Amino acid sequence: MTLDLDKADAIAIAEAVKTKQVSAKEVTTAALERISATDQAFNAFTEVLADQAIAHAETVDQAIAAGESVGPLAGAPFAVKNLFDVAGVVTLAGSKINRDYAPAQQDATLVSALKQAGAILVGALNMDEYAYGFVTENSHYGPTCNPHDLSRIAGGSSGGSAAAVAGGQVPLTLGSDTNGSIRVPASLCGIFGLKPTYGRLSRAGVALFVSSLDHVGPFARSVRDIAASFDAMQGHDPADPVCTSRETEWCLPQLNAGLDGIRIAVAGDYFAKGAEPEVLAAVEQVAKALGATQQVSIPEAHRARAAAYVITTCEGSNLHLPNLKTRPQDFDPATRDRFLSGTLIPGSWYLQAQRFRTWYRDRIREIFQDVDLILAPTTPCVAPKIGQTTLVIDGTEVLLRPNLGLYTQPLSFIGLPILSVPIQQPNGLPIGVQLIAAPYNEAVLIRAAAVLEAEGIVSAPVAKPAPVAG
Repeated sequence: MTLDLDKADAIAIAEAVKTKQVSAKEVTTAALERISATDQAFNAFTEVLADQAIAHAETVDQAIAAGESVGPLAGAPFAVKNLFDVAGVVTLAGSKINRDYAPAQQDATLVSALKQAGAILVGALNMDEYAYGFVTENSHYGPTCNPHDLSRIAGGSSGGSAAAVAGGQVPLTLGSDTNGSIRVPASLCGIFGLKPTYGRLSRAGVALFVSSLDHVGPFARSVRDIAASFDAMQGHDPADPVCTSRETEWCLPQLNAGLDGIRIAVAGDYFAKGAEPEVLAAVEQVAKALGATQQVSIPEAHRARAAAYVITTCEGSNLHLPNLKTRPQDFDPATRDRFLSGTLIPGSWYLQAQRFRTWYRDRIREIFQDVDLILAPTTPCVAPKIGQTTLVIDGTEVLLRPNLGLYTQPLSFIGLPILSVPIQQPNGLPIGVQLIAAPYNEAVLIRAAAVLEAEGIVSAPVAKPAPVAG
């Protein structure tokens, strides 16, 4: 076997499986062994579906032996944030309360789509309770550790999804992003994380947090895996009322399209303040590589973030209000307190936040008349320590958890497609840079990221193996 299964991306694995260099069962067995060997250290998985995964892998191998067509991700292992429904498994959504629920009767649409593409589901992944957080320090299931440094957080709320990819457990995972929950952990764990346009990928079978803000998308260690998985999951889904019937735009063929015709700018003002020096240096490095010479100002970003907070806490608390009344002791205390505060916000504030959202969306559309791609930091810092409660921004000590979304919230607020790309620092932890495009323009993100990857500016090598805690 010449393929290093711990480090290979999903496309490389699928090519090897389809040409019979390795069987899907061998790949799946290797992934399960890697999870068993490392997850005591990472705590990325809440459930491993070994029997189901082996059975599916054998089906893929049988189809190949029979000369039947298999999907573009044939034999590639993947895992999903545990708010995606998996048939026969209880959808925990990071909570204690959901343990009492019946198992899901069918897979979420995107889980089914990746399986149809030949990918092998191996398990469900840790997260902040009900996706409300940026740290994945879950009081019920424990913190997920960053594979680059086990004393640090993986980010959240899709922390398990990012850690599993960064640590080489699987090449591909799914997560959700309300205010930054794909991009923040992608940045802190040094991998690629795509938040598509709002409504571009189906959320059917996903435990929602804030319906008007929730997105779903992939994590991977290569641009081509991001493109291939995104393509496999595209398509109108009537089971999700916000998943539009817009014409599919394939991203995988864009990998070698280059930058011709793409107008690129760097976000200034709000997005150029508050971050650690290495974060701003990463943005500058990406800008130089892409030839970005102009700067744009995104107006009222601080108000957009405030409005996003109002919408988030109002919708989230309303969704969980029955359990807040009857089972408050069963919530993660941090989640419960934020939900309870949301119940006190006047309805007029929520309406005003939505009105501002419309105004803000129009202003951003005006900016995209002159540029095609905007660059900004993903997080204001590298991965903080587990248990850390504050960080310093512009000389002021602020709470850590909400401020990890400093640069992600004002953008997800209006549903823009964004790809966080990883900068590996030779003498430090990785950091992410956001590539931001106009709605339904994911192809521009893939084109720019592919150029950066080809030039060695961005990369996502597997983190050095961490010792298993004794």
